[in-house]
Amino acid sequence: MSSPLKSGLLYKRYSGAVKPDAFIALKAPERLRCIAAHLSASVDLKVKSWDKLRDIKIETRADEKHSEKQFLLVLLLNNQHRDIFSALCEDLIQQIANITQETELIKQLLLRLEKWRLLFEKVGKQGLTEEAQRALYGELYFLRKFLQGIADHDYCINSWKGVEKSVQDFQFADWAVEIKTTHGKNQQKLHISSERQLDIALVPRIFLIHYSLEVRQNHGETLNSIVDNLLQMLSDSPSANNVFRLKLLEAGYFDVHLHLYTGTGYSIRQENIYRITDDFPKITEAQIPAGVGDVRYSLIVSANEDWTLTEGFLFQNLQKDS
Repeated sequence: MSSPLKSGLLYKRYSGAVKPDAFIALKAPERLRCIAAHLSASVDLKVKSWDKLRDIKIETRADEKHSEKQFLLVLLLNNQHRDIFSALCEDLIQQIANITQETELIKQLLLRLEKWRLLFEKVGKQGLTEEAQRALYGELYFLRKFLQGIADHDYCINSWKGVEKSVQDFQFADWAVEIKTTHGKNQQKLHISSERQLDIALVPRIFLIHYSLEVRQNHGETLNSIVDNLLQMLSDSPSANNVFRLKLLEAGYFDVHLHLYTGTGYSIRQENIYRITDDFPKITEAQIPAGVGDVRYSLIVSANEDWTLTEGFLFQNLQKDS
């Protein structure tokens, strides 16, 4: 039987490619996973302002070997959430990798901590609603096709904005793609959530994609399966892989809920791709009278066949330099 660890900090530098002193660490004897930044002892970090973080603790610790230095520790208190912690640590390292000024480093650390707080607050017992599961599957189904059609994986992943509650689900420069999923009795009706969603006065090239889903228990592709498939596709792209994992967390997809998604399968019954043009039936910002807001409306799929296009044409338009 191994002897218990004495009180202290076991740490290892994250990477020589990261300019600031950043470490992965284990705090003993509690065996708490943490990430550590090496900072000047003279800096007052005011860690008490972060006392109410859920499942994370922020503390400072004097460096016993270098009296002029201290460690800023971000500790994971609940090991059940190690998937979130791992992804966010990778995200944090990427954000600070090239920072050499200590004041800027601390600023970025605090900004990322706020993001961590928001993500940990999303972790509940219920998981994603059925509607949210269908919407996420639709976005992931398109993302997989995007990755298959475009060689630059970072470009594809970074264009996925649906998890950030952006106007459209995918955006980059002068194009946007909005994904709509339908199922059951509502297969022919697409719900548009705002007057800006299909407004080409704001974004010159907007594409609307409709996936008609067949949803069955124990039949079809599950949400977990498509996530695993995408992670495998991104296994050779470390930066894209980590951004993808972080975006899944932002969407509310956590490891602790995986068992909730094992039974529901999805199949694509029908797929429609539309190019939004001036004469496409829609409501835009310029048409809204002053004082009117929160506009929502529906489109009837069968009434919009004149604006359909092929998948090949779509991905030609989504090339990075197109």
